Amino acid sequence: MPSDKTYASQLLDLVIYVVLTVMAIVTLVPFLYILLNSFASAEQALSKTFILISTQYSLAAYKFIFSSSTTLRSLGVSVYITVIGTLVNLVFTSLMAYPLARKDLKGRRVVLMLVLFTILFNGGIIPLFLVVKTMGLLDSLWSLIIPFAVSPFYLIILKNFFQQLPDGIEESAKMDGCNELQTLIRIVLPLSAPALASFALFYAVYHWNSFFNAIMFINDSKKWPIQVLLRQIVILSSGAFDQAGSSEAIPPSDTIKNAIIIVSTVPILLIYPFLQKHFAQGLLLGSVKG
Repeated sequence: MPSDKTYASQLLDLVIYVVLTVMAIVTLVPFLYILLNSFASAEQALSKTFILISTQYSLAAYKFIFSSSTTLRSLGVSVYITVIGTLVNLVFTSLMAYPLARKDLKGRRVVLMLVLFTILFNGGIIPLFLVVKTMGLLDSLWSLIIPFAVSPFYLIILKNFFQQLPDGIEESAKMDGCNELQTLIRIVLPLSAPALASFALFYAVYHWNSFFNAIMFINDSKKWPIQVLLRQIVILSSGAFDQAGSSEAIPPSDTIKNAIIIVSTVPILLIYPFLQKHFAQGLLLGSVKG
């Protein structure tokens, strides 16, 4: 019997490794395909063949994208929105989740019901636009940050995480003379690093991919984030290439699109290694207790 169990366990491990390997290949091959096609020469791009291992490489698509300082400026705008927006999200979400985690807070259930109501029902695009316009935030980068300062879903998860912390920690902090804000900053937030790291990544990805909101609220092209600018590049490059009918004046539109995907994806991917330490733990801790 022990040998049978050992054989079954090894067979199960083999099946798991095979399945995970197949899933990794299925996930990585499309990204690798886009990456290599972004460096493809015009002849290969126009041939419409599947290029995974190429013998001819070209930087024409990237030179076309970065041919103007506008691209670097838009990258700077996206970095600004992502960094400042994520900080605002973490601050406001923490300040709201901490008191809601206190069961002795008066009116707590009413506030929680209002938060849950916003998850189920949404005013829509027009009310959101009117609110931003009334606040005088049109054509301002803050229009992409302030209206989305708190995510109700992440707020509930962070509240549940705070509730899991031992009550003795807060009592000890009060005995040492800490008030509520000091307890939150010095005790609760350091202990909540895994959850905060997870939410920081989620918020950062949201701000980096901000596209539709930027189209609605930002009219000044100098304040466009990278996603909006790259959309314009795709439109202009496709039209110019279709009219030109030749690859001499401009790289093929498919190559430019692949290069745009790489430019808009790689920067946010670089954030993950710094948060990987807390990411998996933070995903689990915030959802254990309801």
